[in-house]
Parts: sequence; C-alpha cells; structure tokens
Amino acid sequence: MRNRKLIPMSMRAALMLGAIAVLPLAASPALAAGDAAAGKEIFTTTCGVCHSAQPGVNMVGPSLAGIVGSKSGAVPNYSFSPALKAADITWDEQTLDKFLANPMADVRGTKMPISVANPEERQNVIAYLETLKP
Repeated sequence: MRNRKLIPMSMRAALMLGAIAVLPLAASPALAAGDAAAGKEIFTTTCGVCHSAQPGVNMVGPSLAGIVGSKSGAVPNYSFSPALKAADITWDEQTLDKFLANPMADVRGTKMPISVANPEERQNVIAYLETLKP
C-alpha cells in the first residue's frame, strides 16, 4: 500500500466547498472582464476614427465618454438615428457586447456600420469604455 497522507475532514470539506463555489463561475455565461489598456489601443485604431473619448467632443459618431450606464441616443448635441433614439438601451457590458458585435443587426437603422467581430477585442473595448468618465 502506498504511503498516503490523510487530510483532516475539516480541510477536505473546505476544499470541496471551494471547488463547488468555483463551478458556477466556470459555467456562467457572463462575460469576462477585458483588458482596458488593450481596449484603448483597439479604440484608438478602430473606434477613434469616428468617436472621441473626450466629453462633449462629438465627431462622425458621438463622444463615448461616460457611455457606460447611459441610455442609447442620449449624448448631448449629437444627431442620432431615430432607431437608436427609440431603442431604449442602457449601455452596459452585455448591451455593448451585443451592439458592437453587429450594430446594424442589433439596432436596425443605426448609423454605425462598424462592428468588432472578435469577442476578446469587444471585451477589451468595453473595459476601456468603462474607464471613460465624463
């Protein structure tokens, strides 16, 4: 017989509870947090052509400063499409992920034609957008 170390019952119970607590996280469909620094690079090269990260600086697209937590079509002094104004979306990690994956399919009639197809890149951009405070 092999020389096995016995683990006290209280320690085994703690290990089992720890493993059980992690299972829902691994199986969860929730989106993983992205890398804001990588997201800033993607934003600069992809989104920054049309959008500003500075509050009140609208370009071809609206400023995205403070976009997380705001309502769709609500950036001041920007002319949104009627579709985006009527969409009544609160921008959070999930709604931004869905919109950025395919804006024209998510909100038919939006003026935004550019998508971010790569899920990891979307998460990184969203993490960066979360850092933009007005």
